[in-house]
Amino acid sequence: MDKLRLRFKKTGRAVYISHLDLMHTMQRAFSRAGYELRYSEGFNPHPQISIALPLSVGAGSLCEIMDFRLKTEEDPAEIPGRLTAALPEGIEIIEAYEPRRKTAELKWLRVSGVFEYDGRDAAQMAEALDRFYGQDELIISKKTKRGMGEADIRPAIKRIELRAGPGAVLLEAVISAREPTLNPELLAEALRQKAPELAPDFAKFTRLETYDREMNVYR
Repeated sequence: MDKLRLRFKKTGRAVYISHLDLMHTMQRAFSRAGYELRYSEGFNPHPQISIALPLSVGAGSLCEIMDFRLKTEEDPAEIPGRLTAALPEGIEIIEAYEPRRKTAELKWLRVSGVFEYDGRDAAQMAEALDRFYGQDELIISKKTKRGMGEADIRPAIKRIELRAGPGAVLLEAVISAREPTLNPELLAEALRQKAPELAPDFAKFTRLETYDREMNVYR
């Protein structure tokens, strides 16, 4: 088999591992688990390993996807256990398999979020947030490849649901993973820019599932 794909979790303290450090962590784990990654050819060879959608520091995920190539034929069923044993706490390999889809076909992400509020009624906040995200457009300032610019993030939100929890508003949304890419952190940033009275004291997000354009589960 030419290419394999991993699906893995990144939770707990591991959410604070940066994307670059995660790549190095994964490379070391393959080596400790007894697997040899295949390297590219040319003047600057590098291991053939790539993560479909880099995750922001502080965000968790139950559905990260990573493609890789090995020098030898291996049983995919054995890879999750061996690799997880060589990884730090909070990173767990769910499965290894031959890719069924190209990464370009990944379009939507289902995410959960927690907006914590100190001294504010969560039920009232949930109602106000529902009205805020229900607007026809949400134009905010955000970083682009050319610097700061304005963008309407509303079309990148396919669905969003909010409900009150103990001292917090619990969020679940389906957002665009590609073309355009919407970092869920921008859901909180939109509040800070456009409705600071609704901005949470603390926000955290977790990726739950990946989908294609037709909302079929992506693997």
